Amino acid sequence: MAGGGHPDWTDQELDRIVADYFSMLGEEISGTTYNKAAHNRALRDDLDRSKSSVEFKHRNISAVLVKLGLPSIRGYFPAENYQATIVAAIDRYLSQNPTALHPEKVVDGWAERQGLFVGAPPPRLPVSPHNANIERLIRKFNPVERDFRNRKLGRDGEELVFHHERQRLTQLERPDLAKKIRWISEELGDGAGYDILSFDAQGRERLLEVKTTVGADVTPFYITRNELSLASERPEAFRLCRVFDFSAHPRMFELTPPLENLVHLSPLNYEASFS
Repeated sequence: MAGGGHPDWTDQELDRIVADYFSMLGEEISGTTYNKAAHNRALRDDLDRSKSSVEFKHRNISAVLVKLGLPSIRGYFPAENYQATIVAAIDRYLSQNPTALHPEKVVDGWAERQGLFVGAPPPRLPVSPHNANIERLIRKFNPVERDFRNRKLGRDGEELVFHHERQRLTQLERPDLAKKIRWISEELGDGAGYDILSFDAQGRERLLEVKTTVGADVTPFYITRNELSLASERPEAFRLCRVFDFSAHPRMFELTPPLENLVHLSPLNYEASFS
């Protein structure tokens, strides 16, 4: 029995509410109007659960999706104290519906879009306590690897920042500098340690490395040795632009070197050689 004498959620009930959550999430990402209250009522009728119980379970799902680097429904703020059973239900859903791991929508016309909200980065918090169930799920549906391998997502994020920089300099009455911005990774490929060459209002270089995710602002990301070296060599110019919530409401923050003061850096790869 769950707290308060209410029966624990069964696997069937959890599968039902997880599927309903992803249905609403898909509608939100596509821009389709939907009614959360109507979904809540339908679940209450089907499952004989209270309004608050259904809503809290939706918030549990949001918390797990944040860990997986996936978008979550606005208004269902993550509730961290979820049980292993909801983690298992989300595992079942994603295993049966792998397209849910790639909720990117086709977006064109970045040049015509006005404004990209640029806010403060999330705080660097202590490393989270060990949770075997969620860590197992993260390894299975690795959000860092998924974003890293999604070249279209990465390119779209770079394009968004490229046009944002042009708009920013134009608004600062520096159209001359806006015309000089270069999309380095598009022109020359990866390897420079940054993606976009931009400028500040005084004409000083801004070397922008763009990292994009469909997940929340706290979603981890890969950073290469080359990028870290450039951040160390050119701290006055290097900026890491983190674009997040890309599918639904793209926003961005910038990280300024030294990066190790702002994020936890964990070595993940080893080079194997014979000499």
